[in-house]
Amino acid sequence: MRVAPSSDDAHDVVYFRRHRDADPSESIPGREFLRACPAAVRAKMMAVLVEVAAAPPKRFSGGGYWEAMKGEMAGWFEVRADGPKRHHYRLYCLLDYEAKGVPRPLLVVVAGLDKPFRTALSDADYKGVRMLGQEYLARNPRSLA
Repeated sequence: MRVAPSSDDAHDVVYFRRHRDADPSESIPGREFLRACPAAVRAKMMAVLVEVAAAPPKRFSGGGYWEAMKGEMAGWFEVRADGPKRHHYRLYCLLDYEAKGVPRPLLVVVAGLDKPFRTALSDADYKGVRMLGQEYLARNPRSLA
């Protein structure tokens, strides 16, 4: 008898909403990032999220669009898309199997970043993403949009 969601289950795609104690506007960084992306990039990223969630994630063959991260970003997943002039867009996600009150595991869109071609994101950029992830994981039930 199962008592918790499994990584073999299809996942629900959800967005992290910042808690009013940390951000009075209760922003939704991942959704706001997606809305600011060029339409083609936004469509590609949303399609990847849907495909990954249905696969489920551990069975999805990413083709460069869904990648597990390493080092200090271990445990994170990155949706990758290129936009006009080869500008790179990245969406940072967590997989959540411990969220209370949800019937399926969650693919949580936490934040997004973009960068020009042939540049790297800074340690501070990645630290900001990790801090948002810590904020998300600090509450259960989770703060979702």
